[in-house]
Amino acid sequence: MDIRVDSKTVIVFDLDDTIYNELDYLRSAYSEIAQKILPEKWESLFLRMFSLYRCQQNVFQILSEEFSIGSDELLKLYRNHTPNIRPFSGILDLMARIKERNGKIAIITDGRTATQNRKIVALGIKNYIEKIVISEEIGTEKPNEQNFIAIEKAIPNGNYTYIADNCKKDFIAPNILGWNSICLIDNGKNIHRENYLHTTKEKSPKNYIRSIKDLNVV
Repeated sequence: MDIRVDSKTVIVFDLDDTIYNELDYLRSAYSEIAQKILPEKWESLFLRMFSLYRCQQNVFQILSEEFSIGSDELLKLYRNHTPNIRPFSGILDLMARIKERNGKIAIITDGRTATQNRKIVALGIKNYIEKIVISEEIGTEKPNEQNFIAIEKAIPNGNYTYIADNCKKDFIAPNILGWNSICLIDNGKNIHRENYLHTTKEKSPKNYIRSIKDLNVV
């Protein structure tokens, strides 16, 4: 799929499951927590934690009952660890090509400010980004239009495209505001897997891609 980019182009990305798989963040956090709790046998604890997650169990409650560590402390470790995550193949090249064409890049993401900023730094994309809108910081979550209007105010008079993955909430506001929108189809690892239930007209993107590599800057 071709994207025409010039000085008025503003490409806005979602973060989790659009630039990288959020499941990798969970693995990263679980690994660090397991090493803190059982440094000598952390691998087996990590595998158990991930299995419990897959079985939709309350991992932190189970750990807090078994080990002398509270659920709140586990949650703090989860949110504040330095993540070991990598962007999807093609993301860095795509961002570089957008910048070469004098386009602008921004992010709209739900989550905690400190957590999401750590992810952005770990992914190596911070220097490409003109504006970051995080729900905790702005006080509203998607699909609230204010999160998208914040981009329009920060980078005015642009031709806006939102690239995201979640048809439940990601494309409602862009559709209302007249943005272009592109859905990155679940690669089988997305945290939220119920997207097919939400493909109504108001929630649907203008276009779909299977991979970031399907996007070609022209």
